[in-house]
Amino acid sequence: MNNMSLFLKAFSFRKLVPFFSRFLLKHFRKPKIFYKNLTISQFGFQKFQFLAQRSDLEDHFMIFNVESALLKSSSLFPYFMLVAFEAGSLLRAFILFVSYPFIRICSENFGLKIMVMVCFFGLKKESFRAGSAVLPKFFLENVGMESFEVLKRGKKKVAVSNLPQVMVESFLRDYLNIDFVFGRELKVFGGYFLGLIEDKREFDAFEVGKITSDLIGVSSFKKSFDSQWFSYCKEIYLVGEGDRMHWNQLPRNLYPKPLIFHDGRLAFRPSFLATLSMFMWLPVGCILSIIRGFTALSLPYNIAIPIVAFTGVQLRLKNVPKRRFEANLENNKTQAGLLYVTNHRTLLDPLMISYGLKTPLTAVTYSLSRMSEILSPIKTVRLARDRNQDAMLMKKMLSQGDLVVCPEGTTCRESYLLRFSPLFSQLAGDIDHYILPVATNSHVNMFYGTTAGGYKCLDPLFFLMNPQPTYTLQFLHKVRGVAANSDHAEKSKFDVANSIQNEIAKVLGFTCTTLTRKDKYLILAGNEGIVQDGNTR
Repeated sequence: MNNMSLFLKAFSFRKLVPFFSRFLLKHFRKPKIFYKNLTISQFGFQKFQFLAQRSDLEDHFMIFNVESALLKSSSLFPYFMLVAFEAGSLLRAFILFVSYPFIRICSENFGLKIMVMVCFFGLKKESFRAGSAVLPKFFLENVGMESFEVLKRGKKKVAVSNLPQVMVESFLRDYLNIDFVFGRELKVFGGYFLGLIEDKREFDAFEVGKITSDLIGVSSFKKSFDSQWFSYCKEIYLVGEGDRMHWNQLPRNLYPKPLIFHDGRLAFRPSFLATLSMFMWLPVGCILSIIRGFTALSLPYNIAIPIVAFTGVQLRLKNVPKRRFEANLENNKTQAGLLYVTNHRTLLDPLMISYGLKTPLTAVTYSLSRMSEILSPIKTVRLARDRNQDAMLMKKMLSQGDLVVCPEGTTCRESYLLRFSPLFSQLAGDIDHYILPVATNSHVNMFYGTTAGGYKCLDPLFFLMNPQPTYTLQFLHKVRGVAANSDHAEKSKFDVANSIQNEIAKVLGFTCTTLTRKDKYLILAGNEGIVQDGNTR
């Protein structure tokens, strides 16, 4: 009993107070940066709002934390889910999804390591293109306009991120014109990612030029400062959570470089709840896609169209011609069918035009997978990309009926039109033909029905898996084509092609470009987009 009394006296409440006080002060004092070769007086901390009021930012280097000072939401899960789904597989994405509740209760750094391991382990470094082809779109949609408008005024912009370098570099350099990007490096063995993060890269002042006291830092209240990045800063501006909540999304017209091309199947930002909805929808979507596809392939127009519409597919038509145009041609010229010319949104464009007109058409394509040719309910003809040979082929097909062609040669998801090939406007011989432009637009809310680096034969399947895919077709006024033996034919065919491109762009509210199929595939897939046995590209 006496021993117990002595024990309680030795560990009385009065003696425990100093112990816990020292413990709390040790673990909850200010970040260690201030005690490691630095003093508090070296920094001038101010709120982010005051940075926007400065007029001398053009004379300063600006270093900022990407997750806390540029993006509206600092959640990293959507970007890793995109890597897991697009660069990995559906199974990898599901593993990340079920692991996320555990990741949430871990420390920030340990949770990051888990997500890197799940998403990157076993991926081939050379073929990893999600960082440049998929992620920039979703990063850009999360950029705060107020923050970027301030940061871009700096003389040089230095971005620091806890995300792997391969995930953020293209987005920051190529689309936001950030001068220097410092992310986390991943360990590689035998050309494959190991799913492990290298030690933090040491800051080298010579990499960003001669940095003196002109460096301004931007981070957040919650972000602990890393001395290797912010030790050169004389001033640090802090972004509060309230500031970020009131930031507006950076509008597309303010992107330093327009986002014209992007790849990947997911059409939504895969937050945890949105990903849960996707996994719940997948079994239903697969069955629905098969039903929709079977109906379109096997039933007549008058029966298939109402059934497909009942399942959720919307086809909106404007200015549909009442009957096929019969050209009154001179007796010494060959009468041709009508040539429908449309911009290219998905592989289903010709089929949707055929359904809109309730008339069988022949689709002339620049490339099409063998599987798509077999399953297509309308006739398809592949061009050889030889001007004379293709012109003769189109002349022959027009003499047999109506054709539909997509002169861009590839799909474009965004509100841009690629260069129109003039082939359709001039055919061989003395054939005189009429062209009917069609302005085509499509909308999906879960999966994109196009790909540059995946399996093109699955494009229609993914499009039809959407809960409510929508197609809008607007038929424009007919245009007379150019006969090959007419005067000034070479010049006129370009005029006709450009005129039709401009007319379709005006109706859709799109922007015309001079980019081509080759440009798209070099950016997104690192190749020229040649179809190999219908598997990819």
